[in-house]
Parts: sequence; C-alpha cells; structure tokens
Amino acid sequence: MAKQPFNRPLQAVCSALLLASLCLGACGFHPRGLTEVTFKSIFIQGHSLSISRELQQTFKSNGIQVIENQSRAALLLEMLNEHNEKHILSLSGGGAVREYELVYQLNFRTRLPGNPLWSEPQTVLSRRNFSYKDTALLAKLDEENKLNADMRSEVIREVMRRLSAIKLSQP
Repeated sequence: MAKQPFNRPLQAVCSALLLASLCLGACGFHPRGLTEVTFKSIFIQGHSLSISRELQQTFKSNGIQVIENQSRAALLLEMLNEHNEKHILSLSGGGAVREYELVYQLNFRTRLPGNPLWSEPQTVLSRRNFSYKDTALLAKLDEENKLNADMRSEVIREVMRRLSAIKLSQP
C-alpha cells in the first residue's frame, strides 16, 4: 500500500481558515441582518424622492408592509425633502478642480395614526470626498454616481435605525 504524501499547503490553508473564523466569532462580528422594529406596517406620504423606491424595498425586506391606507398603518412617515450638493474642496495651482465634496441630506418626520401631532423633523446627512481629474472625466462621473448611491444607502440604514428606536405599545 502506497503512502500518501502529507499535503502541508492544504493543511496550512485549512488552519488559517479555521483560525480566521474563530477570531471573527470571538470579536463579536455578525453579518448585518434585519432591523428590529416594533411596527409591521407603515404609510409613506409626502414628496416622491430619489430614495423612495429603495426605502420601500428596505421596508419590505425587513418585513414591514407599506400600506396605501394611512388609517390601517401602525406608523406614518412623511418624506419632507432631500438635497444633493457638490462643493469644491481644493483647486490646483492653475485653478483646476482637484477635489469635490458630495453631500446628501434627507428630512423626514413620523407620527402615530391616533396622534394629530408630527414628531420634530429629523435630518440624516451623508458626506463623501473624491478627487477629480479632467483627463478621466467618464471614470470620475461613474465614481460620483457610485458615491451618491452609497450615500443614499447609508441614509436609508440610518433612517431604519431611527425608526427602530420608536417604541410602539401596539405593533
């Protein structure tokens, strides 16, 4: 019977994977899951914003039903407005733009169906900086679009965190 050679590289890879999984488990890491909220239905009113469709998808993926009738909803959400801004951060010696700052801001407020008073308007803000080159115009436009999409996703996560802090007596 032939002896099989000991495969050290395979053993090293398996040991490294085992060690990495143990370290991740020990530090408290866990994948982002569903946001726990005390309500199961929401009515969204106000302006239709660029973030509206993605926000509705997030509600659905978290088990929150977006309802068309506000009297049956457990929580009312009013989308007030959003702002996209682009500021020049730095210029070259020749006056050409070298760096921009992108800002995305969302304003919203909430109320319970039986309560006539809205909460104070809440503002969620996200910022990103990016370098700019005239010679790479298409690549920089693509980078700007990706940064804007990332900022909208970050704002949605923050809205979900704030909504999860609302404690209803009857979900």
